[in-house]
Amino acid sequence: MNIHSKPYVSHDHSRFVIRWLNAKDKRHQELENISHSALSRHSFTEILQNEIQQGASMNAAMRRLRNLVLAGLIKRDLNGAADLNEVISTISDFADFVIQTHLQQLMSEMVETHGTPLGEESGEAQELIVLGMGKLGGHELNVSSDIDLIFCYSENGDTDAKNGQRSLSNHEFFSRLGKKLIAAISEITEDGFSFRVDMALRPNGNSGPLVASFGMVEDYFLVQGREWERYAWVKARAITGKPEHIAALEKIIFPFVYRRYLDYGVIDSLRNMHHQIRAEVVRQETRHPERGINVKLGRGGIREVEFLAQVFQLIRGGREAVLRDRSTRTTLRTLADKGILDAILVERLMQAYIFLRDVEHRLQYLDDAQTHIFPANQDDQKIVAQMMGYADIESLNQVLLPHMQFVAEQFDAIFKDKSEQEDEVINTTTMSASDANETITAYLQTLEFDDLNDVTQRLTATWQSAKMQALPESSKEKLAALIHSALKIISQQTEGQANTVHRLLDFMEHIARRTAYLSLLSEFPHAFRRVIRMMSASDWAAKFLSRHPILLDELLDESVLHQAPDWNAFSAEVATTMHEQQGDVEAQLDSLRELHHALLFRLLAQDLEGKVSVEHLADSLSKLADIIVEAVVQAAWKTIASRHRETPKFAVIAYGKLGGKELSYASDLDLIFLYDDDDQDAPASYAKLAQRFITWMTTHTSSGILFDIDIALRPDGASGLMVSSVQAFEKYQEKSAWLWEHQALTRARFCAGDESIGQQFEQIREKVLRLPRDAAVLKLEVANMRKKMRDANPNRSELFDLKHDHGGMIDIEFMVQYLVLKYAHEHPELTGNIGNIALLNLCGKLGLIDSNLATETANSYRLLRKYQHNIRLQGEERARVQPEKVLGAVRFSEALWDALFE
Repeated sequence: MNIHSKPYVSHDHSRFVIRWLNAKDKRHQELENISHSALSRHSFTEILQNEIQQGASMNAAMRRLRNLVLAGLIKRDLNGAADLNEVISTISDFADFVIQTHLQQLMSEMVETHGTPLGEESGEAQELIVLGMGKLGGHELNVSSDIDLIFCYSENGDTDAKNGQRSLSNHEFFSRLGKKLIAAISEITEDGFSFRVDMALRPNGNSGPLVASFGMVEDYFLVQGREWERYAWVKARAITGKPEHIAALEKIIFPFVYRRYLDYGVIDSLRNMHHQIRAEVVRQETRHPERGINVKLGRGGIREVEFLAQVFQLIRGGREAVLRDRSTRTTLRTLADKGILDAILVERLMQAYIFLRDVEHRLQYLDDAQTHIFPANQDDQKIVAQMMGYADIESLNQVLLPHMQFVAEQFDAIFKDKSEQEDEVINTTTMSASDANETITAYLQTLEFDDLNDVTQRLTATWQSAKMQALPESSKEKLAALIHSALKIISQQTEGQANTVHRLLDFMEHIARRTAYLSLLSEFPHAFRRVIRMMSASDWAAKFLSRHPILLDELLDESVLHQAPDWNAFSAEVATTMHEQQGDVEAQLDSLRELHHALLFRLLAQDLEGKVSVEHLADSLSKLADIIVEAVVQAAWKTIASRHRETPKFAVIAYGKLGGKELSYASDLDLIFLYDDDDQDAPASYAKLAQRFITWMTTHTSSGILFDIDIALRPDGASGLMVSSVQAFEKYQEKSAWLWEHQALTRARFCAGDESIGQQFEQIREKVLRLPRDAAVLKLEVANMRKKMRDANPNRSELFDLKHDHGGMIDIEFMVQYLVLKYAHEHPELTGNIGNIALLNLCGKLGLIDSNLATETANSYRLLRKYQHNIRLQGEERARVQPEKVLGAVRFSEALWDALFE
């Protein structure tokens, strides 16, 4: 059945509506009048005032309005004029209206008797802040629900009693006011009630004070706040109060509810909470087997959809403000938009949620009862089915039960306990026992582990260290279970088992005190398996993950890990984040690092899985660096109070590996800074920007650093200015630069900043590279510079140094630079920054060198880069291999060198 095209069903199905209509004849017309369109606050006010003008008290008028509103909603819902959104929004708006209207009247009466409550520090007038919790907080209230409320006020103090008024403390004043408000809303009279009120969610529950100052709330959160209360306070919404006081209260609530880190430990807490709820439901079902399905608390019910949404709010809401919305439906849509949950899955969850809420309402429409359980009476079951548009309960269940089954499956996917069911040999008891070595060795033998003694000793030493023994018991249990699982996975490796164990235990020791990370790895076994694969494949990856364990979150979504980066989306995300955090430099520095590290980590995961070539990876790492450099330039400029223009006429030029788009994971950035601005303040402003740029890039924060920066290639080197004007740079390159600086220019490019300066730089670069040069002098100078570099990096080992030895990478790069500087005045296409491999092939096509030698040297360069990349992944500082591995390849580059220089 399409939930948005419901068949017409008469409101006669509701016994509540029938009883209400039969009590007074005029109500048929009132219902007809009110049910033509959706109700608004204006409608509530108009009807309420009309009742009061006819002599009703506020309480009586509000109750009559409530019954009319409820009857109108039932009629509109059942005849298809209203959807779920209208029903829950209208009743939520009405609850807000009831609270605000009663409070306004009662506050005036209290002030008249006792004076205005004032803050003892601010001296400002105080107001009662009424927080809506639960579905009222989420603006998704049920038609017959009670309302969960909490009462707060900003400051302690006293009322400013005068003219015989009796002064009260603020706490006493608001306690009395709160009691009056509860009575006004919930007391049952001949007209019924407006809403049932539940205050059990307040600090210390029903045993706590009725109202709490902000200070009391904050102290409670710090000392006594429990995990389930974090879940409850996600929904907290201020219905009354001054905006500035509400903002101050939210600053107290948010740190309690949302963690700054990704809080996967909350899964276990919510799982336990759900188990308790389910246990109570099962007890009730056992006592009353005649009862039907519980659409709220039963398996696959409304509560499980809410838990699915809120678990991600609690996990990620501290870092992503968009996930702090109080609405279940809005949160589900956000999870889809952000790719946290699959969009198709979310659509089905939304359909199930809407269907379940519609059923829940029809259960309540019967008698205006706060129920979520199908009645035992078969006639009533049939009425509920007919209100849903089905002939009988069997037909309804054919749709309802699959919805609940789907919700239950999705709930289990997140909340099912992932711990192994079999007995775990490696556990907290055996690891701590005096004969732990024997037990561990015996277990490793069953797994056919290599290096038994080494692995056993490391496991025992790690587990029995003071750091591990000081952990809470729950953390120890998680850690032992993870180690047990890891050993079984690692034992399947054909080589490097001991290395993987060492790397993994280094990592475990680093994260052991962060229960959120242990929880993540326990809850998501597929992520843990990927961690082990990464540890096995790369020492560099293991150390990177140990430095930035927050990146574990990136391993959860397999599909994202295999997607090529969306650079436009990433660039927009960086820019948006910098804009939102403008003014908070510390937050900007952390966010830049986290965004950079997250995307770097995705590229690393793809690399280790063999999904990208070395060249493609270098392009991606270079593109990532370009985006970060651009973001830092723009954000850092806005922090310079003395800036003389809104957009800087400033550009960053990349040299070296970034310039040649050959960046690797741990490369530093060789940069120079140019400006084109005649303003008298320009040199000082841009020098300050350059210095601040370097600080932003290199500062160590809790999230690490971005890049090391090398600016030695600027005009006049270490003795030169930090920034140069475009004109000064051009003059320097044409008149004063050394030949090696022109060599470096072959791999330079505009990276970020003002594009017009970038275009000027490219014109200067091309002009300089195309200058005619004396061939003999050029050959001599390039050869001499290469000899100096080789002498500075002697290789006394028997291994081949991929970079520095004859025929290695630097030789090839020097040859390309030499060919560009020698022939670019005749062949301008050589000035293109297309990379060493493409330039070698181009030189071969142009006949400048033997074409076969060009192709083979390019292949040699590609092979050497691949070897270097793999060695770097293992954490080695020097890229050296057995000579026989590259002998066949480097003979071509050696031959080309000899042809060019000897």
